[in-house]
Amino acid sequence: MIPKTGLAAVMTAPHEPLVLREVDLPELEHGAVLLRTLASEVCGTDVHIWHGRLSGVPYPIIPGHVSVGQVAATGGEVTDVDGTPLTAGDVVTFLDVHETCGKCWYCTVAKASTRCPHRKVYGITYGLADGLLGGWSEWIYLRPGLKIIRLPQGVSPERFIGGGCGLPTAFHAVERGGIRLGDTVLVQGSGPVGLNAVILAQLAGAVKVILIGAPVMRLAMGQALGADLALDITTTPPLERQEAVMRATGGRGADVTLELTGNPAALPEGMRLTRDAGVYVVAGQYTDAGEISLNPHQDLNRKHLEVRAAWGTDFSHLYRAILVMARHGERYRWERFVTRRYGLAETTDALGDVESGRVIKAVIDPKVGRAGGE
Repeated sequence: MIPKTGLAAVMTAPHEPLVLREVDLPELEHGAVLLRTLASEVCGTDVHIWHGRLSGVPYPIIPGHVSVGQVAATGGEVTDVDGTPLTAGDVVTFLDVHETCGKCWYCTVAKASTRCPHRKVYGITYGLADGLLGGWSEWIYLRPGLKIIRLPQGVSPERFIGGGCGLPTAFHAVERGGIRLGDTVLVQGSGPVGLNAVILAQLAGAVKVILIGAPVMRLAMGQALGADLALDITTTPPLERQEAVMRATGGRGADVTLELTGNPAALPEGMRLTRDAGVYVVAGQYTDAGEISLNPHQDLNRKHLEVRAAWGTDFSHLYRAILVMARHGERYRWERFVTRRYGLAETTDALGDVESGRVIKAVIDPKVGRAGGE
């Protein structure tokens, strides 16, 4: 039986502990879906929102932009993106980006839907006043027109949420990098996005992957996933990192480097660790963390370096990333990324653990700490 209200964790303002609120469940519009939340991830973006570093966030909000849930009810017949009707009990996820118009200049001419000015995002640019439009809650309301994917066989909720936001984000970065068979790829950043990039770079054809990041727990996971060399940024000085990368690349540097750190200071080093005429992809600077200084002659012109950027993801990245997970799930076992599951009353702790790097992946599970839950 579906109740009249659902419990949600609410971020009232930057830097404030999250609070629990009972939120009314809406009447289902035609084409809408009500999900019972199974899991929602805590990613670096949520930490940025908590610190007030992302513009356009309408506090108070229910965070949680990448989630997986079980269909509880539908407003009439609703289909997934493959055209199959959804029924109660189906386990699904959805593209968190909603209301991309498909009509503006960016959607129709530039073919860059991530820059659509009408773009809205669950758990980020929808506020509490909009309803249950974030995953850190017992229920999630999927508005009509949302792109819904039924999880395929072999992709459990635990496996999917282990990949989480980092999987399509890394997919976009790898796509932008144009990695080719035989390439050596350098991944800057060993968080969930970087770890997913280690996997996807190999599947794209890289024969050698170098990972730079911290802490040790995440670097060890990167090596377990296939990274040939892992360098701890906290214990290996910049000169030693440069020497190690050059030894591993015949003195040239990486063919493709993916910046997935969120730290602007990574950019000058990453450019210099990329070979002449190589490709440098910047995908980790989702919020404004400051400026950097570089030498355009030494770092760009003379190197004949190609620099590309990636902002957000579109539906193709999520859809194809799930297909990759279905095919290679037993090989990489994304569920290993989940370090701890937190209840709704523990969301502030989860944010702190993600910020400090104490976990690889923190997951919000409404059943944890509830009667009959874990």
